[in-house]
Amino acid sequence: MKWLRRLLVAALLLFATAAAGAWWWISHPLALRAERVEISIEPGTTAREVARLWVDAGVAVPPEALYQWFRWSGQARRIRAGSYEIGTGTTPRELLDKMVRGDEALEMLRLIDGWTFRQIRQAMAEAPNLKQTIQALSDEQVARLLDLPGGVIEGHVFPDTYAYSRGVSDMTVLRRATAAMSRQLAGAWEARTQGLPLATPEAALVLASIVEKETGVATDRGRIAAVFLNRLKLGMPLQSDPTVIYGLGTRFDGNLRRTDLTTDTPWNTYTRSGLPPTPIAMPGLASLQAVLRPEPSRALYFVARGDGSSVFSETLDDHNRAVNQFQKSPKR
Repeated sequence: MKWLRRLLVAALLLFATAAAGAWWWISHPLALRAERVEISIEPGTTAREVARLWVDAGVAVPPEALYQWFRWSGQARRIRAGSYEIGTGTTPRELLDKMVRGDEALEMLRLIDGWTFRQIRQAMAEAPNLKQTIQALSDEQVARLLDLPGGVIEGHVFPDTYAYSRGVSDMTVLRRATAAMSRQLAGAWEARTQGLPLATPEAALVLASIVEKETGVATDRGRIAAVFLNRLKLGMPLQSDPTVIYGLGTRFDGNLRRTDLTTDTPWNTYTRSGLPPTPIAMPGLASLQAVLRPEPSRALYFVARGDGSSVFSETLDDHNRAVNQFQKSPKR
């Protein structure tokens, strides 16, 4: 029986040595063939396939070793689909924890207040690891795919910074951004001041886009909104240069001329009364709130000082004096 006891002791020692070696291995950094290694796991990928993906991408260990660790941990079935990245110093334990938590490697897309959809398209086209699906589509086609009212996407994208997984489509990000605008607009509309000359949330969105483009400094935003609301109440033309520029489209060369102000387009608020038919840009939350809860003001005019701020006037005479002081000729 002595030989049996010796064999049992040897087996226990061998098991303990293997266990200690495995414990050491999962707690020490993996060897990598590059400083950063990344993979994308599709839904339905098996743990064995995940191990192979990591090795093919640059983890310098046998794929079977990684797979057996995933399996032995009891968490192989909890590995989530997504894009993952590891760097020098990552242990097998940390690698598995990252995939089980769904701690993905994310990219960021920043959409700026006041951008047009043309600029959004450009930002998306240049965004890293964003799957391109809309570049060959018209604005109307994109709007229809997003189920936007009236087939209009301009102004319906909320400006914010959006995190996305590598390989996700531009349409997925747009769905999030249009849903965000819908929520923000609904909230601002619900909290609106009563008696505004705005019949619908869409009208508020159109005016907010104009206020966004007209605002040079944040402190003026509420008074600029009040000027346009006062004009709407009186039936006065809005006479907003940014609407004219938007109507010119690619014909605008950076220099707004007097002939442009008299060239009629659906967005020219010098030649047409009321609001233009669509937003002219992507307004931020501050502009939505300024339009729907404007500052009390009887001003009907404003003119830029040249430093981003504006001078506000209640009468045309006062406005003309401000224009003579700060500009050569009146623009609104």
